[in-house]
Amino acid sequence: MRYTTMLTLGAVAALLIGEAHAQAPSAAPPAVGVIEVAKRPITETNQFLGRIEAINRVNVVARVTAFLDKRLFEEGAEVKTGDHLYRLERGPFEADLAAKKAQVDQLEATLTNARLTTERQRTLLTGPAGQQSNFDSAIANQKSLEAQVQAAQAQVSLSQINLDYTDIRSPIDGRIGRTAVTEGNVVSASSGVLTTIISQDPMYVTFPISVREALELRNRYAKEGGFDAVVIRLKLPDGRTYDQVGHLDFASNTVTQATDTLLVRGRIPNPLLFPDVKSGSSLRELTDGEFVTVLLEGVQPVEVLAVPRSSVLSDQRGDYVYVVGNDNKAEQRRIQLGQSTATVASVISGLSLGDRVVAEGLQRVRPGQPVSPGPAGPEIQAMMKIAPNPNSSAPAPMPGNDNKPAAPNARGSGK
Repeated sequence: MRYTTMLTLGAVAALLIGEAHAQAPSAAPPAVGVIEVAKRPITETNQFLGRIEAINRVNVVARVTAFLDKRLFEEGAEVKTGDHLYRLERGPFEADLAAKKAQVDQLEATLTNARLTTERQRTLLTGPAGQQSNFDSAIANQKSLEAQVQAAQAQVSLSQINLDYTDIRSPIDGRIGRTAVTEGNVVSASSGVLTTIISQDPMYVTFPISVREALELRNRYAKEGGFDAVVIRLKLPDGRTYDQVGHLDFASNTVTQATDTLLVRGRIPNPLLFPDVKSGSSLRELTDGEFVTVLLEGVQPVEVLAVPRSSVLSDQRGDYVYVVGNDNKAEQRRIQLGQSTATVASVISGLSLGDRVVAEGLQRVRPGQPVSPGPAGPEIQAMMKIAPNPNSSAPAPMPGNDNKPAAPNARGSGK
């Protein structure tokens, strides 16, 4: 009797639970924000590693042998063309110049007398006392003295040059380094470099690119203006983007065989950081020899199939997005990315115009699962109208989206 009662109660409970499940509504599809795949303008960018180089570099050396009397510059300061750098002992050179000038004066006096003698012999030729041989000797003596005067004047010029070499001046505008010789030492042409001056504005940036990438860039930009079709931007060692824009001006005419690369060079401004502050007047952003990241950007944007960068996910098989079909089911779609920015990803293959890509709510989506699509948020909509110039190849999370975007491909081309 007790066993029958227990069976009856169990059957009733199972019946009640079944009815409750039958009456409970099914879970609603997750809401997602979608955006249609469309063509968007994007700036093509290629990324390389480069170094800053000074356009002009001068090693200052002594031209004459003398004691170093005075250093006239502040180490590390910026100097102008013609500024005094060193003053060497001048006394011996001034004395030598005075002696050479005195010799010129003596020879010129002798030459004056020789000219009078020549004129006298020419006058005597008109009378019976004149002899042709005396006149010829006078002319020869005059010409010899004229040559001696010219040689003495050349020695005066040489002495003047040597005296001028005791006043060492800057041949270029630039920033001067530390001095290698202190006051009181004897310097000469064999003493080596006294100091070095590096030009500051503008600067060169040189970077090697592979031959394959060089051919790609040539095919992409040759018809668009060549060097004029691209600009140079720099990322500094601390990650900041340099606020000046440079331009290409040289590509090597030979390939480096050891690395199969081509050396390319650009010119970029390097203005003073604090032009109105006298104490900081020598501070500039770029320094000779500095290691930088070079971003080679196309001047004109190109039209590409684009989706928000945060809608692209990655796994071991590659990149993919979720596409919402006409039946409102999420489909995992494998894609191939092209040139992309931090906010917009260009798609080479895998998507078509008008495809609806999930841009928000990705953490709730599963392949083949029904979803409730709606327009993406206004921030994503505004972002997709114009693709901004990239300052970095790393993607940034989309506002209002809690999924983690896929890391970009770490390739030199910036793809």
